[in-house]
Order: sequence, then structure tokens, then C-alpha cells
Amino acid sequence: MHHTQRHRSPSSANRSARGMELHAMAVEFPVVHGHPNRLPFEGVLTLVDTPSDKAPNGARGHRVILTRAAAEAALPSLLGMAVDYKAGWDGHDARQKCGIITAAEIDGNRLTIAGYLYARDFPEMEQTIQSSAGMGMSYELADAHVADMRASIWTLTRATFTGAAILLRDKAAYRSTSFQLMQTSKTHRRVVAR
Repeated sequence: MHHTQRHRSPSSANRSARGMELHAMAVEFPVVHGHPNRLPFEGVLTLVDTPSDKAPNGARGHRVILTRAAAEAALPSLLGMAVDYKAGWDGHDARQKCGIITAAEIDGNRLTIAGYLYARDFPEMEQTIQSSAGMGMSYELADAHVADMRASIWTLTRATFTGAAILLRDKAAYRSTSFQLMQTSKTHRRVVAR
């Protein structure tokens, strides 16, 4: 079950008064306390209406801008998509799916996501991510429409999200992306074989 909502809490009402709105979507999963394969995460996937710091993969050397309108329209396509990683943490590997995106929101110019990593299936990830201070994210797109292919910076006016990658922040097209694990108790997640 998923919900589309525009939050009008006091903090978002203040944001709206300053010309920014918060748009959010989430898939609700039942709470399973101590689930050994659900390690919650959150991250900044990208910035909207902001040029990338460098060209993302597939952009033929062009920096890109994902418009707010395109990001808002594509927000539902993030839900249920996978997060992946590549050995070396320097790119994408769509065959190394290590988690799922369950929530996405646009807050100001930040497109943030949340979800779960498959902690039991990828036990090495938790330690690697926690020991690195500079983890970021990168989006994966299909059906992207570029306003003007001749422009030095491509403006994406339409796209469908097909997933996201966890990588070192300095390898991401947007250096201000982030990825962090949410605090959980390790003993709470551990399963004891009998």
C-alpha cells in the first residue's frame, strides 16, 4: 500500500511560505522487530534544479539538471526500486541489488530516499558503510528526456527512476549526496540458531 501526500506540518508550512514545498511518498511495510535482514537507511539521492558536479554515467560527458517538475512526476517510480553497489564503491552494478527503497521525498532542493538494506544477505556492507565517512548516492534512470541535447548542461524534463546506487561521495555526480544507516541494535537483529 502506498500513499501520496503533501505534508502541511508547521515546518513544511514554513517551507511553503518560503517558496518550497515538501512532497513525499512511502510504501508501508509491517513492523517486524529484530528482523535480521532489514537494516534501515536514508540518504540524499540527488538535488533538483541544481547542476550536477560532474557528468553522470550515460550523459555522454554532460553535467545534468533534474528539474523539480520531472523529479515530482517521477517520485512514484522510486518506490520498490532496488539500491545496488559495485565492488570498490565507485559506480553502479544493477546486478548487485542489496536493498529496497520504501520512501522518497523532495524537501527544498533535496530528493531524499529511505528503505532497507538486506543486512543478512550482505553482512559486509554494514561495517564498510559505517567505517566510511564519505558515502553518497547516484540515481538510475530510464526514459529520460533532455530539453536540448546541444546544451552544455543537459536539462532533464522527464525520467523514470529505475533504482539507485550507493557509492563513495566523491564518485557521485552530485557530491552533496549522502547515505547513512539508521541506528539499530545489532543484538536486536541477530538470529540465534537452535
